[in-house]
Amino acid sequence: MIPPPADGPGGPGPGPGPGPGPGGPNGPGRRGGYGYPQPGATQAPPGPGGFPQQPRQPQGPTTWTATIGPDREYFMAMMQRSGPEAAGLNLPAYSPEQQRTLTGNQITIGRRRHSTGDTPDIDLSTPPEDPGVSHQHAVLVQQPDGTWAVVDQNSTNGTTVNGSDEPIQPFVPVPLQDGDRVHVGAWTTITIHRG
Repeated sequence: MIPPPADGPGGPGPGPGPGPGPGGPNGPGRRGGYGYPQPGATQAPPGPGGFPQQPRQPQGPTTWTATIGPDREYFMAMMQRSGPEAAGLNLPAYSPEQQRTLTGNQITIGRRRHSTGDTPDIDLSTPPEDPGVSHQHAVLVQQPDGTWAVVDQNSTNGTTVNGSDEPIQPFVPVPLQDGDRVHVGAWTTITIHRG
């Protein structure tokens, strides 16, 4: 590690708050250094021509949507991996894609439980019902930065992402990017879109 210059930003000297320890990389009790501002600094870094940049206006929340529908490629791959119990499954001849705006902190994915009336946010029990989807299959969870992650709820047939052969671990959030595909059940793909 190369220490910052002794007389420059982050060099020795008194500083507010706790630091990385005596004689740490930025001097006793100091943070920042290596071109990073000290805590509480308000000046923007230099822009073109050496002038400070204007602060950016905060942008509104980004809208995320999900496109839900049957996926022939995923269905064919799933059929090759499945045993004889999948022999009677057929991809629906017609099933229009659904669009859903992702709002709130979480979106549940599954099939309606007729005995209790519990209905997930993305209900895959409507015709053509995907028989490979559990009642409580997975959840899309909004992250602190506004992006989304998928969490499998220990579903019977698992959840995969972007055509992977390996299901994701149950109860472990998997971050999603714009255009990522979440595969559940026998043929359903949920594609996540930003904006």
